[in-house]
Amino acid sequence: MGDISEIGNEDTAAPKLPIPGKRNVLITSALPYVNNVPHLGNLIGSVLSADVFARYCRRRGYNMIYICGTDEYGTATETKAMEEHCTPQQICDKYHAIHKEIYEWFDISFDKFGRTSTPQQTEICQAIFQNLWERNWLSENTMQQPYCDTCNRFLADRFVEGICPTPGCGYEDARGDQCESCGKLLNPIELVKPRCKVCRNTPRIRDTEHLFLELPKLKDRLEEYIKFMSVVGGWSQNAVQATNAWTREGLKPRCITRDLKWGVPVPLEKYKDKVFYVWFDAPIGYISITACYSKDWENWWKNPENVELFQFMGKDNVPFHTVMFPSTLLGTGENWTMMKTISVTEYLNYEAGKFSKSKGMGVFGNDAKNTNIPVEVWRYYLLTNRPEVSDTLFTWVDLQAKQNSELLKNLGNFVHRSLSFLAKPSGEGYGSIVPDAPGAEAHKLTADLGERVGRLVEQYVEVMEKVKLKQGLKTAMSISSEGNGYLQDSQFWKLYKDDPAACAIVVKTSTGLVHLLATLLEPFIPSFSHKVLGQLNLPCETLSLCDEKGDVEQAGKPWNIVPAGHKIGKPEPLFSEMKDEEVNYYRIKFAGSQADRIERAEAEAVEVAEQIKRSTISDGVAEKGVEAKRSAEAKQKGKDLPVSIARIDIRVGLITNVQKHPDADSLYVEEIDVGEPAKRTVVSGLVNYITLEEMQDLSLEDAIWKGTEVLQHNTMITSGQSGSRRSDCCDVWK
Repeated sequence: MGDISEIGNEDTAAPKLPIPGKRNVLITSALPYVNNVPHLGNLIGSVLSADVFARYCRRRGYNMIYICGTDEYGTATETKAMEEHCTPQQICDKYHAIHKEIYEWFDISFDKFGRTSTPQQTEICQAIFQNLWERNWLSENTMQQPYCDTCNRFLADRFVEGICPTPGCGYEDARGDQCESCGKLLNPIELVKPRCKVCRNTPRIRDTEHLFLELPKLKDRLEEYIKFMSVVGGWSQNAVQATNAWTREGLKPRCITRDLKWGVPVPLEKYKDKVFYVWFDAPIGYISITACYSKDWENWWKNPENVELFQFMGKDNVPFHTVMFPSTLLGTGENWTMMKTISVTEYLNYEAGKFSKSKGMGVFGNDAKNTNIPVEVWRYYLLTNRPEVSDTLFTWVDLQAKQNSELLKNLGNFVHRSLSFLAKPSGEGYGSIVPDAPGAEAHKLTADLGERVGRLVEQYVEVMEKVKLKQGLKTAMSISSEGNGYLQDSQFWKLYKDDPAACAIVVKTSTGLVHLLATLLEPFIPSFSHKVLGQLNLPCETLSLCDEKGDVEQAGKPWNIVPAGHKIGKPEPLFSEMKDEEVNYYRIKFAGSQADRIERAEAEAVEVAEQIKRSTISDGVAEKGVEAKRSAEAKQKGKDLPVSIARIDIRVGLITNVQKHPDADSLYVEEIDVGEPAKRTVVSGLVNYITLEEMQDLSLEDAIWKGTEVLQHNTMITSGQSGSRRSDCCDVWK
């Protein structure tokens, strides 16, 4: 999957620094909260979109770094720790690892994926605060805040829930900081019928002292920055609208402290029991994570003359990045690298409702990973559906249509058709050797194609520079359509014998188009591009779109891209068809909330357990006739299992890794080696029957004889390590 050399390279590669005279690009995506698993809406809203632009910049030869990490401080972490009966640090460690694993699977090519609970975060955050304090941009004020007598504590915003006060909304589960339904930013005391999130009792209002950032005093500097940079940086329209909505209402002092324990401590004796509000310290996380990446972080963050800052996020994060964070940096009086371009997405909705982390609605990153759908299909669908201007909708039927029509029948068909003909043996094709093709520019059909492709590549570069990713993908895919039309119009299968010279031109040109598509699509579906490179037998370094090398100009002459005499690898189909049965299965599997799905899985596990208890288990020493009879009886009973026979596959597998399910106490998540290139990930309901340690040491036979008689409906696999006994079994792959 993807360019492995670009994934997780923050741990091995030497840090990059700005280079004078080159285009230096600093890219960030909104730091995901560490209190939950990211869903597909989170991915397309920031991390995946930023990755596309980062990969594009690399193809263009820009000197760039892509910075992100988990946002680990604040109320959300404390509340999650309470729910899971552990410490905030344990929650951060657990979910940071989950996030990192999901992003690696999605081929996200960070230069550094860090976290905010670091000494660097504390040091830089407190230094910025101290600067603002000394320059009188902060004020002290008494504010009213909910206090829970049952919990004996002030309640920070996310510890309070209630009815949204916004006219026309009335959402009953609005948080104290923001309504998830209408997006309105709130204060806890504004909620109607407030309740403590922990004990559900009604809090009372008490006075407490806090520190405030004086946004009204910074108004002139902020508006000057917004007016200039929104034009120069080509801010997306939704970002401009969200920013103007804040400034039109009139800037007010914004509280930057909270009555919490988990966060960056306020370095003033009077406020020693308070920490910074997460939306004061979280954007500073971009800086501190860069400091973890390189000790010379100031070369990136205090170098506005030589560095361009691009930031990606969902629309609910806009005011914090266009008002709060810029005001904080402007207030210090230092020469910070300010955000040039902001790319904002609307909401990606799911089937009949909304994606929601808090409610567990939709498809989450680990869900996508555990399907049989390749990562390139997931990335392609999310990016074609990127909500750049308005909300968009994820549906399984639409994903099926995109995979079958656009990826399989358009892109996959063109690549395989081109390379498989080239790979045919001499007398039928070219024996995998790219033919010479003199006179290509005089071949009208080919010359016309070159002109159209050249214009499309110029359009691609133009829209990608403006961070119009959806249009960039559409433009690249149109080149695949041009290629299919070119092959059909040329009737190359006839030219091979009737006009060998013309056929060589068509084949060499088509091979060049295949490489060009791999280059243009690498930012979007890198795993596809690297599979194509393998079939072309060409290295990753050839995926270049640099002006210095003349790559954009060369794109208009695809017959010159792959040299004559080059031997390609083995062509293989790149995409498969998604069947209606699969679509129906996924729609049912991912219906409702994650809690609903876990409840269904546990109920099904109990049902299967009861069926297995009624089964007769062979002791392995009975006569063959008795074994055959018992086997027939077991098969007959197996018909009662609620499983489609079309999905049954008989395998021998090894459980190579086992861990507890993050959201279900009775389930294991297991990595299974069944002899395929990639390991399978499945879920089983064996927690109450075999310990985590025993799962690593027992074969299926051993487990049964120890009295373990429960197997969850979607996996029956032997476990064991090298040298332990294994048995054939039935594994129902979903």
